[in-house]
Amino acid sequence: MPADFSTIHGSASVESTSIESPRRLRRPPTGLLVVIGVLVLLVVVGLWRTLSAGSVPRKASGPPRVTVVAPALAEIDDTVTFTGTIAARDEMPITVEGEGGRIAAVLVEVGDRVQAGQELARLDTSVLQPQVGSLAAALDEARANAELAQADYRRAEAVAASGALSTQEIERRRSVALAADAKVKVSAAQLQEARARLRRTEIRAPEAGLVLTRAAEVGQTATGAGEPLFRLSRGGQIELRGQVAEQDLPRLAPGQAAKVRITGLDSAFVGKVRLLGAVIDASTRLGSVRVDLEPHPNLRPGAFARAEVEVGHGRRPVLPQSAVLSDVEGAYVMIVGADDTVARRAVTVAGSRREGLVIASGLQGGERVVLTAGPFLRLGERVDAVPLAAGGGSAAPAARAVTPP
Repeated sequence: MPADFSTIHGSASVESTSIESPRRLRRPPTGLLVVIGVLVLLVVVGLWRTLSAGSVPRKASGPPRVTVVAPALAEIDDTVTFTGTIAARDEMPITVEGEGGRIAAVLVEVGDRVQAGQELARLDTSVLQPQVGSLAAALDEARANAELAQADYRRAEAVAASGALSTQEIERRRSVALAADAKVKVSAAQLQEARARLRRTEIRAPEAGLVLTRAAEVGQTATGAGEPLFRLSRGGQIELRGQVAEQDLPRLAPGQAAKVRITGLDSAFVGKVRLLGAVIDASTRLGSVRVDLEPHPNLRPGAFARAEVEVGHGRRPVLPQSAVLSDVEGAYVMIVGADDTVARRAVTVAGSRREGLVIASGLQGGERVVLTAGPFLRLGERVDAVPLAAGGGSAAPAARAVTPP
C-alpha cells in the first residue's frame, strides 16, 4: 500500500504540473500587437520612400518670386517736425531786496501786463516810516548847527586882523564848523539809507512784461532767500523751446518760418526760428531749437506744442512702408538689379505721407525695390522679380510667401 500511494501521489504531481504550465505561458494582449504592427508598417513605408527618392532625380526649382515696386516721384514739401514746450523768452524772477518783511498788499494778478517801475506788491512800513522821519529831523538839526557854526567862524575871521581873538580861538571855531558840516553829511547819508530801505518795501517791475506766476500773499513774510514772489516775461515775449532730431538739425536755420500748433486748438501760430543749439545731447541724440512767437492769450507757458518748419520743396521718391527696413546700420531697402540679383541700398527717410515713406536720399525713382520679402532674401541671391500691378493687385500673393530655392 505505501508503494502504491507514492505512485499515485507522483502521478498526481506530474498531472498538476502539466495543468499549471499553460496558465503561466499567457499570450500577449491584442492592443500591444496592433501597436507593434503599426510601427513596423511605418518603418517599411519610410524605407520605401527613401529608396524611391534616391532612385528618382529631384527636379530643380526656380529662383524665388518676389514682388518689386518702383518708387513713385511726388511733389513733396520737405518739412522738419519737432515738439517742445511754450515758455517765456526772458523770464525774470522778482524777489524781495534787503531784509524783507510782511506783505501788506498785492497789486497785480497772473496774466496782467505791467510797465517798467510799476508797483507789484508792498511790504509793511510801520517800522521804517518812523525811522525815516526821525532821521529827517536829525538832518535838519545838523544843518542848523552847521549854519550856526559857519556863522560863528566867519565872525571870528572878520576880527582876526584886529587881534580881538586869538589864533587858537579862531582855529577852534573853524574846527567846530567843519565838524558840524560832517554831521550834516552823516545825517544825510543815514536818511538816504533809510529811504532806500523804505523804497525796497515797494516791490516793482524792473521792466515791462507779463506776470507769469504770483506767489505773494497778503500777510506772508517775504525774504530775499525765499521763493520768488513774481515771475515776469520781459516784454511779454513767448517762444517755443523744442528738441529736434540730430539728422534734422543741419536743415534748420535762424529766420525760417514755423507753424506751431497747440493741443486742443485747430489754428496754427506762425513764428520764426530764432536760435539753434550748439551741442547734441549724447544720450537722446537731440538738439535744441527755439522759435519766436507773437504773444497770444492761448500761448501759455508750459503748454505742449508741435512745430513744422518747411525746409525745401521738390520731387522725392515715395515707397510703401513695407519696403523700407531698418537695423543697427540704419534704414535700407532691398534692390533687384539688372541681373536679377538682390542688393542692399541705404536710404534716408525724410517723413511719412498717406502714400508711404518719403525717401530723402538713396533712391532716384527708377529702381526695382522688393516690396515685402526683403527680410527673407540674401545679398547676391537671384530672384524672379514680378512688378507690382496697378492698384496693388499682384502684391498680396507675393507678400504672403517667398518660394524657397
